[in-house]
Amino acid sequence: MGLSVEVLETGELGDRSYIAHDGEFALVVDPQRDLDRVEHRLDGLGVRIALVAETHVHNDYVTGGFALARRAGVPYLVSAGDAVAFARDPIADGDERCAGALHLRAVASPGHTDAHLAYVVDAGGPPVAFTGGSLLYGSVGRTDLVDPARTEELSRAQYRSAHHLADLLADDTPVHPTHGFGSFCSAGPATGGATSTVGAQRRCNDALLEPDEDAFVARLRAGLTPYPRYYAHMGPRNRGGPPAADLTPPEPVDAAELHRRIAAGEWVVDVRDRGEYAAEHVAGTIGIALDGAFSPYLGWLVPWGTPVTLVGATAGQVREAQRRLVRIGIDRPAGVAVGPPPDLAGPAELRTFPVVGFAELAAALDRGDGAVVLDVRRDDERAQGAIPGSAHLPLHDLLDRLSAVPDGELWVHCASGYRAGIAASLLARAGHHVVLVDDDYSVAVASGLATG
Repeated sequence: MGLSVEVLETGELGDRSYIAHDGEFALVVDPQRDLDRVEHRLDGLGVRIALVAETHVHNDYVTGGFALARRAGVPYLVSAGDAVAFARDPIADGDERCAGALHLRAVASPGHTDAHLAYVVDAGGPPVAFTGGSLLYGSVGRTDLVDPARTEELSRAQYRSAHHLADLLADDTPVHPTHGFGSFCSAGPATGGATSTVGAQRRCNDALLEPDEDAFVARLRAGLTPYPRYYAHMGPRNRGGPPAADLTPPEPVDAAELHRRIAAGEWVVDVRDRGEYAAEHVAGTIGIALDGAFSPYLGWLVPWGTPVTLVGATAGQVREAQRRLVRIGIDRPAGVAVGPPPDLAGPAELRTFPVVGFAELAAALDRGDGAVVLDVRRDDERAQGAIPGSAHLPLHDLLDRLSAVPDGELWVHCASGYRAGIAASLLARAGHHVVLVDDDYSVAVASGLATG
């Protein structure tokens, strides 16, 4: 039947895992940690795992590859150049592996990491390329995660790897990257998209379109934006061989215990929609909604190792939050509380704050009501335009710079409302009077309120 490729999306992290199979045997590439998704898909396909392969030691999630290979009793392909604390099938540039009709060849593609590999895979017909964090759709993987001091060196390696892969493979070869679908592991304007080929990338990829290596390296480095702090903990976890995720239900927490944890300054995270949170929430909780990049921002903001208690309207919400957190190495919530806020706290402990759009903000500024506009976008976003007179504290720096938060009623905005919702909850928790501007920044630009 030739080679078939199944995609397993992890949209919140902007990543993809893959199952490549010949109808009987399967290769799993860069699996996430919640393995039930992988195993369910394998069962549905009626194929069995023969190989598990990592393109690199990941920095944005805890891999499920180690546990999956052990569970299935199959070889675990990890670059021979990576120092790891477990037995693996060490694979290097030019090495080949076979299972059934599957044939895999490793291609060194350093840049995103030192020992990064791409895999060219076929089943007796045209090949496909699994490119991990090297050649993405429209761009390449970022090059500052291994060591910021080596960014230029690795950027040059990344440029050469992208060109090497493009030169090695035919134009009609499908390209299957792991990153580049909203991942912070991307460098430059990755375009996402459902599918692509080497030929398509020749026409749109910024690394392949740029004939000057120096110019590409300078542009890549200039375009690197901050990435989540939790990344620092992923490499060590993955080099140690992380066990399978434990998705059994956490300890339920009643209202009294929830109050105690909040009073102790623990992280109690409400995962409901930001509008619902603003309308009513338990004082001292932090609102990080599931309808956006929940785990990346929680992992970015929480002091690492701090116990996290989850609060949701339904058991399904907290189960989903738990699943997302295990992917970034927050293995077990400290507890969960389910129900509407009045079921979780007394009336004196309930809070609310207003939600408005940019039109209401403009009207407040015209009235001279004393509104203090706080922009929580990144520095690179602000450099493209801003509301004149607004204060600026990027969300990812907010907790470290609470002393710099201006006085007054804070009208908090970002580019879409998601980050502003998180920031508003953190500021309310710190005792500030907040108004959430839940609106798209383009509205502010179109109305003349902001530049951009």
